[in-house]
Amino acid sequence: MAVVLGRICSPYRRNLWRSLLGCQEARNRINSSVLLKESAIHTSALALAGHNKWSKVKHIKGPKDAERARMFAKLSMLIKVAVREGGPNPELNPHLYNLVEQCRQRNMPKSSIEIAIKGADKSKPTSYVLYQARGPGGASLLIELLTDSTSRTFSEIKLLLNKNGGIPTDGARHCFTKKGVVTVQPYDKGGSPVPMEQALEFAIQAGAEDVQESQDEEDNDIYKYICEVPSLRDVRSQLVTLGMVPISSGPEYLPTITVQPSDSDKEKLFHLLELINDQSDVIRIYDNVE
Repeated sequence: MAVVLGRICSPYRRNLWRSLLGCQEARNRINSSVLLKESAIHTSALALAGHNKWSKVKHIKGPKDAERARMFAKLSMLIKVAVREGGPNPELNPHLYNLVEQCRQRNMPKSSIEIAIKGADKSKPTSYVLYQARGPGGASLLIELLTDSTSRTFSEIKLLLNKNGGIPTDGARHCFTKKGVVTVQPYDKGGSPVPMEQALEFAIQAGAEDVQESQDEEDNDIYKYICEVPSLRDVRSQLVTLGMVPISSGPEYLPTITVQPSDSDKEKLFHLLELINDQSDVIRIYDNVE
């Protein structure tokens, strides 16, 4: 669903410079498309189910008003789980390190981060679960959950699915691959815009496999650097050295098999995703809509 402007995985590095040469032409096409989209006026919920709008339902709940407190609460729970699994030292616990970086980028108070780390042993036991489902239009869904009662949470999610054209399934996971994703601003630390040609060069230097041009939940332009999960910290560090400004970094599930539902099914799917995302135990939802 994000606009991919150049594959630079190892098997494809020989095609990188050809991608660079074609990059400007691709950007021109994208700019023309954006102008056309901005000239249209949408009045239905379907407008939110468009090409880049799907990213809005994939992230931890948006940083506005009461949602900010909820987001911080979820990040605190994730930190506690990471500490129990790998220890309280971010330097020795890559998962905790990535979470702490996300907290900092989302302006979570330092005191709240420290409280979450120190309070891991005293917190109520919670479990991380990856729930698989199928939505309207054949869309595969991966739903990240953090819950103290899997039976209760599963029942709530299953009820929402059954009432809104979805079903639980064991076959959704094969449509995704788990990768490390470093999200950065489209400009360097000096405030100068970084064109895609330069972003591609930075990807090679940082050891990333891919760089994507996308938008966040506020419709701000961003770059996403894709890498193997164990390389996530090194890639992020190299991008910082190159002058890029990180927004977040962490493992994500990226679709390898995509579907194209009808407009009617997209509207139903978007409604279902909104309902699921409103559940208190839901951290993030991934789908494979193209």
